Order: sequence, then structure tokens, then C-alpha cells
Amino acid sequence: MIALIENNQMSDQATPVLQLKGIHKIFPSVHALKGVDFSLRAGEIHALLGENGAGKSTLIKVMTGVYQRDGGDILLEGNPIFPNNTGDAQDLGISTVYQEVNLLPNLTVAQNIYLGREPRRFGLINWKKVNQDAAQLLKGYDLDIDVTLPLSHYSIAVQQLIAIARGVDMSAKVLILDEPTASLDADEVQSLFRIMRDLKARGIGIVFVTHFLDQVYAVCDRITILRSAELVGEFVAANLSRTELIGHMLGKELAELGEHKPQIDSACGDSLLNVQGIARNATLSPVDLQVCKGEVVGLAGLLGSGRTELCRLIFGVDKKHSGTVMFNGKTVNFSSPRDAIDAGMGLCPEDRKHDGILGQLSIRENMILARQIKQGWWKFISRKEQEEIANQYVKELSIATSDIEKPIEQLSGGNQQKVILARWLAANPSLLILDEPTRGIDIGAHAEIIRLIRKLCDQGLALVVASSELEELVAFSSKVIVLRDRHKVAELEGSDINPQRIMQAIAAS
Repeated sequence: MIALIENNQMSDQATPVLQLKGIHKIFPSVHALKGVDFSLRAGEIHALLGENGAGKSTLIKVMTGVYQRDGGDILLEGNPIFPNNTGDAQDLGISTVYQEVNLLPNLTVAQNIYLGREPRRFGLINWKKVNQDAAQLLKGYDLDIDVTLPLSHYSIAVQQLIAIARGVDMSAKVLILDEPTASLDADEVQSLFRIMRDLKARGIGIVFVTHFLDQVYAVCDRITILRSAELVGEFVAANLSRTELIGHMLGKELAELGEHKPQIDSACGDSLLNVQGIARNATLSPVDLQVCKGEVVGLAGLLGSGRTELCRLIFGVDKKHSGTVMFNGKTVNFSSPRDAIDAGMGLCPEDRKHDGILGQLSIRENMILARQIKQGWWKFISRKEQEEIANQYVKELSIATSDIEKPIEQLSGGNQQKVILARWLAANPSLLILDEPTRGIDIGAHAEIIRLIRKLCDQGLALVVASSELEELVAFSSKVIVLRDRHKVAELEGSDINPQRIMQAIAAS
């Protein structure tokens, strides 16, 4: 499937405005890009897709000079280029707008647009002209705003349009939009799409990075898919079905998945967690979810579908804007994860390095954190008890270490994940939420984590498990909630829990 390229019927003979050939990027322990090709034509919107770790961000950073390539060529309008930083890339005509707008919030809108290229008169900055030019420029984007106010005065959607206007005004030939819709509501997304189509009509090539498949098919001409640092293929959007697209992203064809059957009894006992209409503006549409004692509920969907957002809302990491949560028979309104921990919940986050481990602390110190928080800092766990807890779980979870005082950052990814699991098990939760528990770990550790999930289920612990690995969910889930583009689209039980049915629900238009 690697490097499968379709013939495109639009301007095949035209020289791409931007072309990357055989790009390699190697970090000390990771081959992040393996001979990746990418081409962008003038006047097209080209989606760059792939799950976490596929190489999308690295490829963008190579395009824009943040990273220097370790092999391959970059051509702009047929000519080799060697951008050393984002300033070089902008001077060449390659601009990037990120989900988190990289402008200066304390400066005015006008100052941000013309920063470093202000019109001058008699050697001094002509602020009157700066403001007039900025206001006139933004009118072309249907933005009639006060450009003398600080950028921070305006919403993220407006800030992104300002960033786009700045990039295009700097004679952009290529505009890279990296997850620009992640924080936008439906109306703001449509406004952005209108601007993108206008820019396309003006001949600007747009690279669009997103996890929302509906948006890909709404606005994109072609699609390039990466997986595991390699090129899967380049496709005409109109010729690629959603099912085929998802298959390429996950590395599974629908026909290959077979009719797996669940191994867990779907009968539900006493209700432990009952979520009704939980939602957060521009992040997750209302979702209902019930978890019974001793049950494993899987959350399926592509990256960006809303799985992580739902986990964070339940655990109180993010504030819900609507809906109710009942836990252990009581209505709860967690204002922070501390409240969820006190109530008897635990969360193993998706990004264990940034949100899970405290890298410089020891294995022992990382393990006892949740128990200490639940117990209260005024009831300090003795060093002897800490060591007993750590040694117990090192043994029970087969954590590969010779010393519990070793900094956790020195462990492999799989062993770090086991330490985080041990942290929550030591706190004796009623419900444990696992967000991508097997991502980025080796095959042996992967199998051990799956066995542990089954063991915890057998012991009566309730689990919510978010995973992009369909076979995993089938192996241990008694119920699967399918999410797509921030919406719950299906709830599967019994014989419907199989990879084919889950994939069909993800792909349904």
C-alpha cells in the first residue's frame, strides 16, 4: 500500500508550486520521515492526513525550515530551496497558520499584520498608513474590525483570519493551515472555508491539515496520507471513499478485518457512570454514555473524533458547557481532576510524556502521586509504604527496572505506561479511563497492557478505553461508542462489536 499514487485529472502537466521529493528526517532515536513525497499545485486545497506519529507535523516543519531535512529535495516553482527557518520560508512565499495562532496578542491587529515590514515616511513608521492598510486588507476577508485594538481582544477564529491575511499579504504562494478548525464552531468553520476557496481562486496553493473527514471532503481537491513516517498515497478526493481513506490511515482494509466477535459479556450490572448530553462548545457535541460496574466501554474513532475530549470532560480536566454526570448514584460537577480523583476516578492520558509522567521524578514518586492526592497531603505516605507500593506494582505489572528510584524518563514507553497504570491502581479507583493505552509502545508491552485490561475487568473495575486500534476494542469491550467529527454516531453492543461494523460507523457520511 506504501507509495500508492493515483493519477490526478486536474492539471497533471502543470509544475507543482511546491514539491518535496524523497524527504528523510532522522532524530536520535526516531526515523520521523522515510523518503516522503508531496506535491502541491497552485490553486488547489490539498489535505495532509494521518494519525498521531504519522509524520505530518515533521513534514510541515521541513517545508517551513523549522527542521532541516536529512535527505531529499524541496522545489518551489521548480527551483530548489533551502529554508533555514520560518523567516526564510516566508520570504520565499511559504506561510503557516497554526491552531494556536503564532502572532503577538499584546500588539494591535495592524501591528501584527505589518510587523517587520511597516510602511515608513522620512525614516519613521507611518502608523496612520499601517492602520489604514490593515483595515483595507481585512475588508477583503469580510472583517470590519478595529485594527488598533490588541489582537487578544478578538476570538480565535478572527485571529486565524488575521494570520491568514498577514501570510497571504506577504506574497504567499503556499499557505499551510495546521489544524485551523480545531477550536472553531460550525459557523466559523464555514467562514474559514469561504476564505480558503477565495484564496484557491487567486491561485494560492493550500495545505490543509485536519482530523475531520467531513471537512476534507467539503473543501479539498487532493489528499496525501502518511502512516508510520511513510507515504501511503496521493489521491483525488472525489475518487477516494471514506472507507478507503480510513483504511489507508489505519493500515487496515475493511475486507481484512473479518467478523470478529466480542469476548466480553455485554450484560450490564449496577450503573456506575451515567453521562447525559455532556458537551463543550467547539470541542464536543452532546454525548450520552453509561458505564456499569465491572464493564469495559470502548471509545472508537479517528484522532480528532472527540474521544480524548470526552475523556477530559468526564474527568474534569476541561469544563463542560452542558450535560449532567452521575457517578456512584450521585450527580457530580467536577471543577478539576482533583474532584474526580476524590470521587474514585482515574485517567491515563493520551500523551503520557506531557500529561502523565513527571520525567525527573523516580518510578516510586510517580506511582504514589494519585494515592497521595486522594489521601491528602496532610496524611503523608511514609517512605516505607511508598517503597512497598512501588515494589508491589513493579512485580505485578512486570515493569522492567532494577531500581524504583530510577527517573521514570529513563524507562521505555511501555514501562512508563505501566507506571501510570500502577499510579491509578494504587489509588483504588472505581472507574479508570484509559486514553490510547497502547500507543507508541513495543509489541511485548502492548500485549501485556491488553492482558492487564482484561484482568482489571475480571476483578470488577469499570473501564472506559479510547483507542484507534479496532481489534483492541473488540477484544475487551462490552460496548463501543463510535465518535466522528466531535459527534457520537453509533453505540454498538453484542454481535455488532466487530472491526468491520466500527469502521463502517466511522466512515458513514
